[in-house]
Amino acid sequence: MSLHRRPLRVLAASAVLALAACSPGGSVARVGPPPTPPAAVAGLCAALHKELPESVAGLARTRTEPESDLTAAWGGSAIVLRCGIPRPPETLDEKQGGVDINGVTWLLEKLDNGDFRFTTGMRLAYTQVRVDKEHATDAGMLVGLSAAVDGTVPVGIASY
Repeated sequence: MSLHRRPLRVLAASAVLALAACSPGGSVARVGPPPTPPAAVAGLCAALHKELPESVAGLARTRTEPESDLTAAWGGSAIVLRCGIPRPPETLDEKQGGVDINGVTWLLEKLDNGDFRFTTGMRLAYTQVRVDKEHATDAGMLVGLSAAVDGTVPVGIASY
């Protein structure tokens, strides 16, 4: 009889763990391997990571996997930030639209799937934020992120 109880306990424990992983508090954003920028850029990204807000557009900060000072997320993977990316070729296109928020210039791109991508320009580390179409209602969600970027990543042109 004890043999029959053990599998049931294992199944019950597995079900509890599966439900916990699906709950909002247990959400994890799977972010592609973080970029590997030069040490100076990685240091700026680490400083930025410490200053990022706990919520963006009403979404709570989410743990990223793999964990890295180069990535952050809010609302699962609704908003994903990557810092220290190589200079995007789009920053060289004068036809690309941009917006200035709290002293930080962001390049705006609408992606084919309806999501948006915002990339900083004129900073010593490039930061990119991808926002799913449900949460990209306006650029106001970049206010808190802009304050963190402005306070930690100096103005300049990244050579990376």
